[in-house]
Amino acid sequence: MNMISALNHLFIIRDSHASKQLDLLKKALYADQIIPYLGPGLLRLKTVEPSVPHTPETVAAALNARAPAPSKIRTNMWSVAQFIEQRRHRRTLQAWMAEIFAGPVAPTVFHAWLATLPLSLIVDSWYDGAMRAALAETGRTDVIEIQGVTRADAITDIWTRTYDLGGRELQPGSAATTVLYTPHGSIRPAANFLVADSDYVETLTEIDIQTPIPQVMKERRTNRGFLFFGCRFDDQMLRTYARQIMKRSQGPHFAVIDSATLTKNERRFLAANAITVIDMPAGEAAARLAAARV
Repeated sequence: MNMISALNHLFIIRDSHASKQLDLLKKALYADQIIPYLGPGLLRLKTVEPSVPHTPETVAAALNARAPAPSKIRTNMWSVAQFIEQRRHRRTLQAWMAEIFAGPVAPTVFHAWLATLPLSLIVDSWYDGAMRAALAETGRTDVIEIQGVTRADAITDIWTRTYDLGGRELQPGSAATTVLYTPHGSIRPAANFLVADSDYVETLTEIDIQTPIPQVMKERRTNRGFLFFGCRFDDQMLRTYARQIMKRSQGPHFAVIDSATLTKNERRFLAANAITVIDMPAGEAAARLAAARV
């Protein structure tokens, strides 16, 4: 059955409506009219179990295996990371996160397809580096990555670092056709991680006035919308970052997500930010987008 439904102004499209919308989004991606915003759920598109954690909860579990945290925070990645930083030092947290995400993550077909498109901007909200790897595999030299960095040990007013696909650090503001923005950091090339509550204290204080958001991000989002793929918004931190990254963008916005699993907070967030839910299995949606025809 074809269906478009709204609940508290949350728009959900299914069946043939969802398929038609994906076809339109595919054309928009080819035309560089929409920005992919990728989440850890993309790792589950592969037939084998991901070699690295694919949810904040699985990161929390991996950290707990190294240093058990109090039960009341045990499933919260940010709180467990803060507990380790306070008890074991930042260097220990950094080393453990590098261990947890050390396994190579092969890009999915969807990553590989996105890497071939002339996109101005791609946002990757996870630490695995798969999108970076897909871009590097194309041999492109017109891509830079801007990573969020912790200010825990910073002695200068720095929010991000910029790298080329070879891992060389560049000056802020370097020109590129495609910018890969990883706001929470990434395992490669330098194991930058925003993960503990303390990493976000100053960032969240400043993010409402957009200070931590790179200038190129602000410029390139202005006349575009976002396509959220592999993302969930069941934590306040995830919602805050998505909201601020979307800020002052033109839209429209879409999210490929199983509507039956949405929490009350997710529904409220999606409705408040005018994000239309494409209710289709992620694997099916990725295959439709990455198919050869346009």
